[in-house]
Amino acid sequence: MIVLYDTLTGNVERFVKKLPCEAHRISDGLVVDEDFVFITYTTGLGKIPDSSRYFLQSNNKHLIAVAVSGNKNFGTLFAACADEISKIHNIPILLKFELSGKPSDIKSFMKGLNEIEAHRIK
Repeated sequence: MIVLYDTLTGNVERFVKKLPCEAHRISDGLVVDEDFVFITYTTGLGKIPDSSRYFLQSNNKHLIAVAVSGNKNFGTLFAACADEISKIHNIPILLKFELSGKPSDIKSFMKGLNEIEAHRIK
């Protein structure tokens, strides 16, 4: 399984650089033919970024879970696009984290990723 991500301000990219696993940034025209976890950010008032929405429209077949960066100053809209992605694609939310994440967020993400991998192997 691979980790793919979308970033705008660099928060998500800083998060993935802390991960002890390989992650790749999405790009226009990328086609994914293997299972992946997607990490993105929330834009506006809890909206999915257009780049993430377009990518997932053509690459949702192998989407396993999502993790989303947000800002807790937005209260109930914190990382809200995770809820929308989860609902649209019927996948679990692996993690909601603030900005570029804390060490505890990295641990939580990796724990969730390992659990997903272990469940898939059974």
